[in-house]
Amino acid sequence: MKSEIRDPNSEFPDGVIVVDKTEGPTSHDVVTLARRALGVSRIGHTGTLDPMATGVLPLVIGRATRLAQFLTASDKTYEATIAFGRATDSYDASGTVVTTSDRRPSRGELDAAIATFRGTFDQTPPAFSAKNIDGQRSYVLARRAARSADARSASRKTARPNAVPVTVKRLEILSFDGDTARLEMQATAGFYVRSLAHDIGEALACGAVLTALRRTRSGEFGLDRAVPLADVLQAPRESLVGRMVPFRELLPELPFVRLRSASQLERLKNGVEMAPSDLVTPLTTLAPIIRLLGPEGDLVGLAKPGKTPGCLHGWVVLG
Repeated sequence: MKSEIRDPNSEFPDGVIVVDKTEGPTSHDVVTLARRALGVSRIGHTGTLDPMATGVLPLVIGRATRLAQFLTASDKTYEATIAFGRATDSYDASGTVVTTSDRRPSRGELDAAIATFRGTFDQTPPAFSAKNIDGQRSYVLARRAARSADARSASRKTARPNAVPVTVKRLEILSFDGDTARLEMQATAGFYVRSLAHDIGEALACGAVLTALRRTRSGEFGLDRAVPLADVLQAPRESLVGRMVPFRELLPELPFVRLRSASQLERLKNGVEMAPSDLVTPLTTLAPIIRLLGPEGDLVGLAKPGKTPGCLHGWVVLG
């Protein structure tokens, strides 16, 4: 995710650009294109979107790449369209059809099925996913099976990703016409909308596939701050700077403390714990992760409770 293409020595600031991804490119493709367009080598993404999916794809730039794991862990919100009457090996419309059915659910049946997917439950990722199975990507194993002489039989013998616990905090039906349904959902990181579509089809005994997906929010980043991918690739770099999310606005859900001066930041880099006297205001809320703000209010790192009671240990130092 962070392979270097060159050292640009540019003035392009560190932070986050929220891209409104188009259908077609992979998330990795978007990162590669952005590196070239912006002339910045250190760029990564937070939360993969399938090629068919559109919407919010936050790109972390420069020092913000060190925050990617925390930003990726946030909840995601999606709008999805599923079609009934068939199932595919990839769980979306791009895959090979494995079953078909003339049956279609009623609205009442769909309501009842949807209700079973709210809350916390174990979800099995699609075989065509980036999950790791015995050191190999699941999609590599699935493609190998699909190329065999009897793809359908072989795919059943291929190792499947393990089910993982996920939580769906909200799942609503936006529209339903008998053949398709539009759904809106908020789910924890690691949730697969393709698996949801497939599992709904299984519950209704008619099959279902994902035909469209748009991510409308990823953690604190929504479509209201998203920049069309074409603008990221074609607009002057100067025009994009004002559309970036600066460090001071990242991870707002975490409690924070402010350092008294720049000297504390240097001490943090050297592994020195921050005592209450190093802070403008002592920490009042004990939390696993705490934002560290510099004297001017910019995010300079993340801390954990130190070994000494009341002190903080610099975990990720950005300065």
